Amino acid sequence: MMRTDEMAVAVDLPMDTSRALFHFNDHVLTYAGRYQHDEEQVLHSHSFVEIAFVLSGEGVHRSIAGRQPLVAGDVVLMKPGLWHGYDECQHLVLNNCCFSSELLRRELAWTREDPMLGYLLWDGPCSDTSGGVLTVHLEPETLAECRAQLTALEVLWRLPVQEYHGDIVGQLALLLSTLARTVARVYGLSLDGIEMTHSAVGQAMRLLETRLTDHWTVTGLADELYLAPGYLHRLFKTATGLPPMAYLARLRAEYAADLLLHSDEPIACIGRAVGWPDQNYFARRFLAHYGLSATAYRAKFSAHSAGPRRTPATQQPPATVGSRSRGEPLQSARV
Repeated sequence: MMRTDEMAVAVDLPMDTSRALFHFNDHVLTYAGRYQHDEEQVLHSHSFVEIAFVLSGEGVHRSIAGRQPLVAGDVVLMKPGLWHGYDECQHLVLNNCCFSSELLRRELAWTREDPMLGYLLWDGPCSDTSGGVLTVHLEPETLAECRAQLTALEVLWRLPVQEYHGDIVGQLALLLSTLARTVARVYGLSLDGIEMTHSAVGQAMRLLETRLTDHWTVTGLADELYLAPGYLHRLFKTATGLPPMAYLARLRAEYAADLLLHSDEPIACIGRAVGWPDQNYFARRFLAHYGLSATAYRAKFSAHSAGPRRTPATQQPPATVGSRSRGEPLQSARV
């Protein structure tokens, strides 16, 4: 349930929220808006990056990361394709910031090589234990600063992208930078003598992304970059927290999720399309990443499914892979 002063925002969403998959309409780069939850929100997925800021109230966020309580100041960043929802909401007011994965890989590609922003957007959510979710708690002063930047972004997303493209990207970068400073402190990133991530890491990421179906090995990837395999492995893991092949597995799972949500291709074909021709291996890797089988994921969240459904009490989401005491994704009353 939303407050009346927020109702106007909800009817003007630049995205389709009619099903269990939320996705941007054409020519949309970003979105920012504020919502209040007073009821349970059904489990859903989205095809964009989402950062949710808790402004007030309480609730519990559900995702593959577990059941995580929310209080004012909590922030959650979620990668595209992940499922989540809200329970036990008590006047839970959220300020959401969403932006397309295309913007992340295009206009914000430079953030890969920035230590703080790289951790916020690429490395932190991709770690083995994160489940694709990065959480942090902001002090009141920092939350107020983020709220001002979110308000500015909310004004900008309503303006013509062709005229305000630079303003939108610039304002989003300011918000991300503010958030990244707290994340760096909370997660123990050393800022003394901090150096940019080695360019080979970004080059390796781009190679894996653009040639997803290649039969990659660390040796083959290192040969492409004229580096020793052991050296590349150390550089990559230091920068991202994952070895190159583990990063590739996560990347393939994310692309597979996108295909499951937006196409009617058979699951075996999707496995081949992302570089996993062995259907059993694909099934194991996808389940490990999302906590749901590919079949169950498509049935629950696909844009071609019958629509959003509540999870019956006898069919709760899969066993959690961990829990956090603070910070969770905030979602709008339908975002």
